[in-house]
Amino acid sequence: MTSREKSSESLEHWVPRTRLGKMIQEGRITSIEEIFMGGLQIREPQIVDALLPDIQEEVININLVQKQTDAGEKSRFKAIVAVGNRDGYIGLGAGKASQVRTAIEKAAANARLNLIPVRRGCGSWECGCGKPHSVPFQVEGKTGGVKIVIVPGPRGLGLVASETAKVILGLAGIKDCWTRSYGSTRTIPSFSYAIFDALKKTYSLITPMDWVR
Repeated sequence: MTSREKSSESLEHWVPRTRLGKMIQEGRITSIEEIFMGGLQIREPQIVDALLPDIQEEVININLVQKQTDAGEKSRFKAIVAVGNRDGYIGLGAGKASQVRTAIEKAAANARLNLIPVRRGCGSWECGCGKPHSVPFQVEGKTGGVKIVIVPGPRGLGLVASETAKVILGLAGIKDCWTRSYGSTRTIPSFSYAIFDALKKTYSLITPMDWVR
């Protein structure tokens, strides 16, 4: 069963527990933009499935985590999953469970709760096409000992980044950019969250387009 089939099946049996979920089921909120414009918080994964039916999932990393208890060693799997619609929305989440499949499902649900909008644009001086194919300006993200800088690239450049970064940036809908990373980039969880932090900052800066005329 694909992730899309799973999400449609979960929507059929979905009984909203939050006010936002009830408003969506009643048809009072029909787009994901209304949620972010209203400053509302997503507390149910099904909200994202209802408003973004074309959302995709990608498993970024799976690790075996061992914990010492009184009864001995307890082993669990930790998964990191990214979700996105390849058109300006990205989420990243983690989940732990004794089985790999359950850990991935938990991480995918957590990623939906962490969904953020990503501002795209054409910030490269070499291009100037005005289309949303890259980031509008240079952004920097940091998590743990990892720092990443995303630099706008001209159209047709592609993603000059590692495989992990390509997956996350691709799900966010960014097609052209350069990346520079510093620190222990082999630590995939920290590296992934550093990219997510950088994408989050695309809406932290006010550009001339946001000025009230």
